[in-house]
Amino acid sequence: MQTIRHSEQTLKTALISKNPVLVSQYEKLDAGEQRLMNEAFQPTSGLFGPITLHSQSDWITSHPEAPQDFEQFFSDPYRKTPSPEKRSIYIQSIGSLGNTRIISEEYIKWLKGYCEAFFYGLTVKLLEPVPVSATRCSFRVNDNTQNLQIHAGDILKYLKKKKPEDAFCVVGITMIDLYPRDSWNFVFGQASLTDGVGIFSFARYGSDFYSLHYEGKLKKLQKTSSSDYSIFDNYYIPEITSVLLLRSCKTLAHEIGHIFGLRHCQWLTCLMQGSNHLEEADRRPLNLCPICLRKLQCAIGFSIVERYKALVRWIDESAHTPGVTPKHSRKAKGNLPKPVEAFKEWKEWIMKCLAVLQK
Repeated sequence: MQTIRHSEQTLKTALISKNPVLVSQYEKLDAGEQRLMNEAFQPTSGLFGPITLHSQSDWITSHPEAPQDFEQFFSDPYRKTPSPEKRSIYIQSIGSLGNTRIISEEYIKWLKGYCEAFFYGLTVKLLEPVPVSATRCSFRVNDNTQNLQIHAGDILKYLKKKKPEDAFCVVGITMIDLYPRDSWNFVFGQASLTDGVGIFSFARYGSDFYSLHYEGKLKKLQKTSSSDYSIFDNYYIPEITSVLLLRSCKTLAHEIGHIFGLRHCQWLTCLMQGSNHLEEADRRPLNLCPICLRKLQCAIGFSIVERYKALVRWIDESAHTPGVTPKHSRKAKGNLPKPVEAFKEWKEWIMKCLAVLQK
């Protein structure tokens, strides 16, 4: 295992900058916000730690890219920022998200609430769900995993056409696996910063995706017409568990972060780190490091205290007691309790941050 440890001065410059205008901006932040963000360059910080690499297949090793500090983010001429006329994030579900209509509806509401808290200050709206056929996308069966996949680039084109006037961005979510081009095995998500659209799949986040008994495998591919989408009818959907919800929230927030102009983080453990595989995605925390948090705050203009309180409220609202989750059967009726037991550790971390902010 390798640890990427930057010097205190490197982290301080990445966060605050040496540009007098940006330094002055930082000094105008609330004292509590500065206290929390300064944890970025405290060697003994219990809140933000260095990135660890576990194998050569990890993102930073296999996808070398230049790091982005706050000054580079602030000065990026191509960066999109919400305006008074465009302050809405739209979520478009593609295909069913749950085994019943009720599960699908509850799940997308949980994701909507999470986005409202994470991107605090913006409005999050739901577009009417559509079947895969509505997108007219290409699709295939993956040679290795034998599961159905839809073409991410085609979906992005579809979302661009559907983008409402007041949208800062439109994000598509699906339980069907994605591929970006024929030569790639799969992709968790893909976004177009210039068009303000993204598509993210949660197919690989089910507990059984990599098992021999995964029910989404097609025994053989019947050669169908590229316009015959009946293959998606009643296609397998994983059960919505607490871990699947946590992984979904991570991917959604990470990819929308890219639409705001945040590049992959190479400073500290952070939600914006890249991930090449599920194990690496699971190691990535739900939180932003101080450098990426300052970027997002600069783009949206939220109070960090209010944002953290909103995230705690989302975890606490309609949460259920572990062990009493109703089994998600096709007969499930009524409102489902939100399965948030996997968020417990993160809630404790947020409470520590609030203690620093409100000292």
